[in-house]
Amino acid sequence: MTQTENKRRSWVVGITGASGSVYGVRLTEVLLKQGYDVHIVVSNAGWRVLGEELGWKTAQRELVLSEKFGGHPGSVYYHPVADIGATIASGSYQVEGMVIAPCSMGTLSAVANGSSDNLMTRAADVMLKEGRPLILVPRETPLHAIHLENMLKLSRLGVKMIPAMPAFYFHPRTIEDLIDFQVGKVLDMMRIEHELFRRWDGGLAGQAKAAESGTKE
Repeated sequence: MTQTENKRRSWVVGITGASGSVYGVRLTEVLLKQGYDVHIVVSNAGWRVLGEELGWKTAQRELVLSEKFGGHPGSVYYHPVADIGATIASGSYQVEGMVIAPCSMGTLSAVANGSSDNLMTRAADVMLKEGRPLILVPRETPLHAIHLENMLKLSRLGVKMIPAMPAFYFHPRTIEDLIDFQVGKVLDMMRIEHELFRRWDGGLAGQAKAAESGTKE
């Protein structure tokens, strides 16, 4: 995957070592299918979780990403987490914004405290300084005071927090349904249209009202 100047809309997607790497994978798939280019950064712990949770063979990282994300309208560009000189480390390189999904508490803490000693945290710092959207999907439980204080600090800076908390009002039947709900909430915050989950329609009351309207017509 040769890096070229970005001519289409593109997002940065970060995957850290928190459980739930499938969220970042599914988000990347949806973006590529919709024609967005994706700059992907995976922490070393993130690669381990991809192997543990999804069974990815991560010895040849660029190859596995090409296999998993090839064949879509959008293109994926892989940046090693140690490559602090990558395009996305500079504010002059134009992207729509960045999503870290899942976001470990270590990465969240680094972003909250302005530490940018790797490409993941540097790219997030660029989003903050350039005023571009930064969306984090924290995945940890239980949360202690430091976690919450770091989230509050970032929230006050305009960073959007979308914790991995799937809903059940739409009666999910599979794990994939729960994953799509979470990814759909992220896409909503990105202002990207999708049909990954059924939206709230008022429940039984809403259905009854719709039926009544239909009868009157």
